[in-house]
This record gives sequence, C-alpha cells and structure tokens, in this order.
Amino acid sequence: MIIGKVVGTVISTRKNSELVGSKFMIIEPMDKMGNGERIVAVDNIGAGIKEIVLVATGSSARYACGNPQAPVDACIVGIVDDPHKIVIEK
Repeated sequence: MIIGKVVGTVISTRKNSELVGSKFMIIEPMDKMGNGERIVAVDNIGAGIKEIVLVATGSSARYACGNPQAPVDACIVGIVDDPHKIVIEK
C-alpha cells in the first residue's frame, strides 16, 4: 500500500468491460512511497484532486475495487483525514 496525492484524472470512454463505470485518478506517491513514478488508480470512493489517498497495489487492488476479475493494479482505498500527521521513518 502506498500514500500519494491525487494530481489528475484519466478519461477513458473505451475500456475493458470489467472497468465500465470506474473512475481513474493519477496518483503521485509521496517521498519514500514507491519508486516516484505516477500511477493510475481506480477510484471507487470519490477522491478529489489534491487529496492525499491510500492506494492498494498489486493483486490486492482487484479485491479492493470490488471486482477480482478486473484488470487493476492500483485502487484508492482511503482518503487521509490529516496529511500533516503522516510520519515516514527514515
């Protein structure tokens, strides 16, 4: 799981049938969370631009988005209430 900031959206009118109705957000991982590359995550919880979110990755993301058959690598599973209280140990 990673913590990141929503920095954009992806509009896709043609997609896999398992993803119809899904919203896609571009996530920029926080320092020390991932490899620094932006990722696209399915958003079933209604996150918005500039919000700090928790993102499940890998095979767990398919279950987190509610469809184990969906071709998903990342899914937003939570919105951080107070990003100032996040502590990342070195």
